[in-house]
Amino acid sequence: MTETSTAPTTVPATPDPAADSEVVGAAVAAAGRGLIDRETVAEVVALCAVAGEHLLVVGAPGTAKSEAVRRVAGQLGGRYFEYLLGRFTEPNELFGPVDLRSLREGRVEFETAGMLPEAEIAFLDEVFLGSTAVLNTLLGLLNERVFRRGRTVLDSPLRVCVGAANHLPDDPALAAFADRFLARVFVEPVADARLEELLEAGRRPAVTSTGTGGPGGLLAAVDRLAAAARACDLDEVTPLLGTALRRLRGAGVPVSDRRAVRSQKLVASAAVLDGRTTASARDLWVLPLIAPTADTQALARDTLADLVEKAANRSLVHAAEELSRSTAARAERLTRTGTALLAEHRTLPDGRDSRLRLEAALREIDAGFEPADLPAALAGIRAELVATVAPS
Repeated sequence: MTETSTAPTTVPATPDPAADSEVVGAAVAAAGRGLIDRETVAEVVALCAVAGEHLLVVGAPGTAKSEAVRRVAGQLGGRYFEYLLGRFTEPNELFGPVDLRSLREGRVEFETAGMLPEAEIAFLDEVFLGSTAVLNTLLGLLNERVFRRGRTVLDSPLRVCVGAANHLPDDPALAAFADRFLARVFVEPVADARLEELLEAGRRPAVTSTGTGGPGGLLAAVDRLAAAARACDLDEVTPLLGTALRRLRGAGVPVSDRRAVRSQKLVASAAVLDGRTTASARDLWVLPLIAPTADTQALARDTLADLVEKAANRSLVHAAEELSRSTAARAERLTRTGTALLAEHRTLPDGRDSRLRLEAALREIDAGFEPADLPAALAGIRAELVATVAPS
């Protein structure tokens, strides 16, 4: 399910939300290539990193949850921490061992170098299997971005923590901990119709990091986008957001006051990742992410269908399409897919033919849009595809 990465991306030297969204979007797209049907996971990791919120990914074992997160972390750069939790995981395995030198002097402090408190992106597999001691310490770290244990008090640089689980917990005692993960993505095994793609992708070389932007990679761009999201103008979209949240509650989707307020961070982050500083209805596709279960997420999509009919995002094309099912989002995704396929086709050596993939993209465009309804950008891509696959 892997392939080699694209060339390094240049990070803008001065703050520019549109330019930052472009380079971050390109990095996330590179992370998602070869991950069949997991592009949405990669994109929502980036969305949450900009929003400063945490993500829960729920799906059966072997569905590439960790691979998707690993790839995004590799593209964005920075310090990454990953761990598989179990019933007998000790707090020291995540947060660091006791500093023996300090202990000899009568102080209980901890060595946190290379551990979760100093990570910038983290992935915790089987996150609900942690002990009470582990989860209680995690709760403060995730909520406040501060690690407190013994005499050690450390401001954490954590942008996003991704928790993974095979299923949602039944234990009500875990509800407060689970609520720290604002966004949720539910994954299923790759559909039978795409098994050939899965097999082909699995034969490609492993993807590698682009190594962009120095030691922090693209995290500087992520941080600038996060600052832009905090300053994003939400006045225009607030009435629509209020309507959407009332609809969700009325339909039976549980949305607490806290999650309703925090949903604005996802909306603002979607806007800046789309290159804008003012949020609009185009950004409401993020709202199903706050639904707590796969069933309520599907219900949220149906309930909000008319409010998100024009939703799309130029950086997060797969996530916007999956969560909104809008034609605008589909057009954005097909435009990006067609552009990437054409670029790849032109760089292939003689004897390598990618016409089948180009023809498949062309068929998808024609199946989804009437000629008169094609957006200009997609119409241009379609014309290039036709010219490329035409017999010479």
